[in-house]
Amino acid sequence: MTKVVISAALTGVLSTRNQCPAIPYTPKEIGEEAKRAADAGAAIVHIHARTADGGPDWKGETFAEIFNEVRARTDVIVNFSTGAIGIPPEDRVAHIRDLKPEMAALNMGSMNYAIYSEKRKTFYHDHVFANSFKDIQFFLETMRTAGVRPEMECFDAGHIGNTRPLVDMGVLAPPFQFSLIMGVLGGIPGTTRHLVDQVDSLPPGSHWQVIGIGLNQWPLVAAAITMGGNVRVGLEDNFYVEDGKMAKSNGDLVQKASRLVRDLGREVATSAEARDQLGLDATPRPASIVPSPHRGEG
Repeated sequence: MTKVVISAALTGVLSTRNQCPAIPYTPKEIGEEAKRAADAGAAIVHIHARTADGGPDWKGETFAEIFNEVRARTDVIVNFSTGAIGIPPEDRVAHIRDLKPEMAALNMGSMNYAIYSEKRKTFYHDHVFANSFKDIQFFLETMRTAGVRPEMECFDAGHIGNTRPLVDMGVLAPPFQFSLIMGVLGGIPGTTRHLVDQVDSLPPGSHWQVIGIGLNQWPLVAAAITMGGNVRVGLEDNFYVEDGKMAKSNGDLVQKASRLVRDLGREVATSAEARDQLGLDATPRPASIVPSPHRGEG
């Protein structure tokens, strides 16, 4: 069985330090978290850019600074996000076109995205995330031109189905890279039964990882390991090493995932082994020159 590729989602876009003090904001902080995650066993880091006060940032210069800070510390695979609400598609992908990371995450459909509090009987972050086929095709074509592997984020079964016409058109070509995100309100529930169904729906030979939200992360990580898949952990998805014990860094979460991998009889892939296993270039992509200020300001 192949080695397990562990991804670490370092910061996300919604979580704040009021919720978890370890959330990194600045490029330097994100670079330091990438190093901690890599040292604990992560082969890939998934990154959103943040402003100094924690807001979302789409400036190309910020992503370039992050890339530089990561590369100054580790040769981990860099995966930049394109997910945003209310930002034009051109601005959501400019940093991918300009900086050419090895991978870029792309949501494969539209969905309601919310957090619900049973205690307060109210919704938080009540958004509609819109990704039309036209926009998805635009993202995929831009990534292909830049030589960037699309990591297809699927929040529900329909998002997997959305890949079929794109494969038929030739916009998507193997090797396919899927992230199965489970437990988000508006998406598929985070259970092992649903994970098995999701994996069975993938095109043959696909690379896949599970992304469990909240404490659902850990049973889903264990299930994915035993099913031969890869896993993603990190502060974007879950703050807790266990119930009541908040992580002090992304490294804490990766360390637990690495331990689970070994406890369940598999091995953790290094970044070099992950590149080989996933069919990426063997040489790590270097950080690029900072793009001109008008790019991707959103």
